[in-house]
Amino acid sequence: MEKKVKAAGTYNNSTMASPEDVIEPMVESSAAQNLDRRRFSSDLRNLSPDVIDGLMSTSDGRPFLVVHHLPEIKAEGIPYLIPGTPVTCRVDNTEKYTTRSKVRVGTLYTVRLTHGHFHWTVKRKYKHFQELHRDLHKHKMMIHLLPLGRFAKDRHQLRTLSEEMPSLHGTERTRRTSNKMKYLEEYLNALLENTFCRHDHSMLEFLSVGALSFITDLGPKGLEGPIYKRSGGHRIQGLNCIGHHQICFRWSRRWLVVKDSFLMYMDRDHGKINFVLLFDPEFEVKVGRAHTDTTHGVCIENFTRTLIIKCNSYRQTHWWSHEINRLAQTCDFLKVQRFGGFAPPRENTLTKWYVNGSGYFADLADALEQAKEEIFITDWWLSPEVFLKRPATDDYWRLDEILRRKAEQGVKVCVLLYKEVEVALGINSDHSKRTLMDKHPNIKVMRHPDHVSSMQFLWAHHEKMVAIDQTVAFVGGIDLAFGRWDDSQYRLTDLGLTEEKPNEDVDGSNVAGGSKPSEPDEQVEQSTYDLTSNTKLWLGKDYSNFIRKDWVQLDRPFEDNIDRTQVPRMPWRDLSAAIHGRAARDVARHFIQRWNFTKIFKNKYKDDFYPYLLPKSHSTADSLSFTVPGSKKAKVQVLRSADRWSTGTCENSILNAYIHTIENSEHFIYIENQFFISCADGKNVHNGIGDAIVDRILRAHREQKKYRVFVVIPLLPGFEGDINAGGGNAIQAILHFTYRTMCRGEHSILSRLSEVKDQWTEYITLCGLRTHSRLSQSLVTELIYVHSKTLIADDRCYIIGSANINDRSMLGNRDSELAVFVEDEERVPSVMGGEEYEAGPLTLALRKQCFSVLVGAASDPSINVDDPISDEFFFLVWNEAAKLNATIYDKVFKCLPYEKVHNMRELKEYTSVDRLCDTDPEQAIEELKAVRGLLVHFPLKFLCEENLMPARATKEGMAPVELWT
Repeated sequence: MEKKVKAAGTYNNSTMASPEDVIEPMVESSAAQNLDRRRFSSDLRNLSPDVIDGLMSTSDGRPFLVVHHLPEIKAEGIPYLIPGTPVTCRVDNTEKYTTRSKVRVGTLYTVRLTHGHFHWTVKRKYKHFQELHRDLHKHKMMIHLLPLGRFAKDRHQLRTLSEEMPSLHGTERTRRTSNKMKYLEEYLNALLENTFCRHDHSMLEFLSVGALSFITDLGPKGLEGPIYKRSGGHRIQGLNCIGHHQICFRWSRRWLVVKDSFLMYMDRDHGKINFVLLFDPEFEVKVGRAHTDTTHGVCIENFTRTLIIKCNSYRQTHWWSHEINRLAQTCDFLKVQRFGGFAPPRENTLTKWYVNGSGYFADLADALEQAKEEIFITDWWLSPEVFLKRPATDDYWRLDEILRRKAEQGVKVCVLLYKEVEVALGINSDHSKRTLMDKHPNIKVMRHPDHVSSMQFLWAHHEKMVAIDQTVAFVGGIDLAFGRWDDSQYRLTDLGLTEEKPNEDVDGSNVAGGSKPSEPDEQVEQSTYDLTSNTKLWLGKDYSNFIRKDWVQLDRPFEDNIDRTQVPRMPWRDLSAAIHGRAARDVARHFIQRWNFTKIFKNKYKDDFYPYLLPKSHSTADSLSFTVPGSKKAKVQVLRSADRWSTGTCENSILNAYIHTIENSEHFIYIENQFFISCADGKNVHNGIGDAIVDRILRAHREQKKYRVFVVIPLLPGFEGDINAGGGNAIQAILHFTYRTMCRGEHSILSRLSEVKDQWTEYITLCGLRTHSRLSQSLVTELIYVHSKTLIADDRCYIIGSANINDRSMLGNRDSELAVFVEDEERVPSVMGGEEYEAGPLTLALRKQCFSVLVGAASDPSINVDDPISDEFFFLVWNEAAKLNATIYDKVFKCLPYEKVHNMRELKEYTSVDRLCDTDPEQAIEELKAVRGLLVHFPLKFLCEENLMPARATKEGMAPVELWT
């Protein structure tokens, strides 16, 4: 049994929040909750003494949580400098400059400072030393005039403060420049040894020190100082003044902070971050009136903003621009990376793949438990009530309870959800948002896009990602939502018992506790919240068959959506990946870019309750507080599809990586995807993945070399519809473009392989997945819904992500997507085409895991999957299993879609024939014993005589073609 000890909260409960911030806990029930208003309107600002001690008592630098507590740090008077760590200075350089009068030449001193492992440089004139002395002396006089007990310690420290103003004139010692520098150095070091002086506001400004200076995970101290910034400059529709004259601008005093991969400005007096600008390929620093329309101006640009700041002098302008460029020059994000991506490949990255949601959810749950600072989540759909470990016997591993538990411990939870067009999609993101945000004020949820202001009604945020402490990240195709949890058994039934076994017998090691649910005599009704004796794996809406009936009433999550005693569930096949270190920082940076972009874009998120997020420095990325068990090292690159509407930048690196991988593959590619819509025609379809497949096969044919393409997709699109009546307009529309890609029309893969004639079967195989079981004493079958977005090549590299093979996911300017490209750096002995071969260990294991389950080798050790391109495997194992299984399923169940049903008349006739499973169940059972694995050939001629495009008069027919492609 896993230990379920709730960690103590780090907030002081006696001073947690004012009465208006907290209401009585809501009574949980299966009925819709009252979610009309936000339960929390502000953050909990009162920190416990333990948290304050944690923010102060460190000698190596401040913890990252400081970022989320800047107002409290200001209010509590927590010093910016690290207690017990000396600050030393060295004045080692001078520069001459002309004063405003242009008569006298002044001297500018370079002051190099060290505080622990932090090093930085400031440039100061002699007058700045004098101003510092005057300010300190003024503060000394004020404390002496205020005879309060709390100033007694300060008065004692100030007795040693010299009354004498630092002077560089009149003494033999200070006549030479070197002696002047030494004199100022000794003077400043003496002040820094005085506790009162070193924490004084005037000293901190002299040293260019702020609340974010010494946070270890933000990297080097960087550049800081007071500036004036000009309003506007956002490259987002609706955020700029219509006019461009100076009268339209507003200047505000801010504290600018420049780190190694971003800059930001803040209101220092209130500890509030006002804006964050990430370095990207468009990043550029310009100076001069021509670029800034102001004297002593600096223009800083990136993809999303042109920021104008104003300095005090011409020299400061050039110093700031020089230092900003110096800090940014080592940043990976300044240049376009491989595949046109934002992040470079990261070598020696710990990573792990997952096939199916069971192992993924379990590892994710354990990783969330390890969170200490931040949890970032973005999903197309998120179900707060989904259980991450099963069967659930209490609420401990329910997603919303995990997040509440971490929020109570002080972890900041930030969730980005796709805001759907409600009349077209029923995922109810509003319910998800309100349910999570009612748990705790540390849980923040944003939804995007705002359809009216952005004019985006067709495209979606489709990525699925979780990042924990910007150190470990999970990326793939699996939403934290109902229907996604599954394992390699792909069960069709869940009555709280396991008497109905699927067509392969696999142990239940992926089920929480490692054992199968017990078998009661009859179905036990489970109380929504009394889960003590629960043995079901899918509770309420989680038991689903969305082609039979799409999800409705998601605000009643524990009420069944379909009758589980009569309707089999639709199994869900999907893949995901865990990554660590620098690659995880890249994923977190993408989330931060989206989060800050959304905060700027939508007015409702501009208040302080939704914070700006800061990316951690890659300089500390190799320090891992925890790792996902079973992870191995490989080269990992984070890829994405992004556009100005979705992220504020443009990228289609996933498409480029797919095409590159296909073109450069030597032996085989394996594609497992929810969609297969490709083959560019310059009109309706534009991604070239199908074209790359055709070109690669033709090259192999001309070179007379063995080359295989495996494609696995769902047998039907994931839309509600009665396939016995043709499936409905949405299903038919997707089928139209799928068949157009595979085999119908001049642009299809098989049509363009005319050069190889009937030999195309030697190169490419197109399959779906199906399984069968018993439900209420009846034989049932259902397709396995392939939701994966995976490409494997040559047993050496793979792509796992959220991107489907269609224009929506791949072009970049439509749906937003995220993926990882993993390349093995090590080699293990294997076999390819009957010859010895050096494979990558991670990729080989992934491919063999996929193939073993699909062809039945997981339950039949005699089936060998070692050589994926040999004739024996390709024809006698893979294709023979797919052909045999399709024949058996047709004979027993009369399954649809079916190869020999070419039109609606034949469909009607076919569905009217009695099924063997109904007329002779015993014979049907005997027939089903011959089924091997899950593969069935995709029926290429199904409804080939029908026009599957929706009629113009239907709502689907009136929708833009881009909606389906």
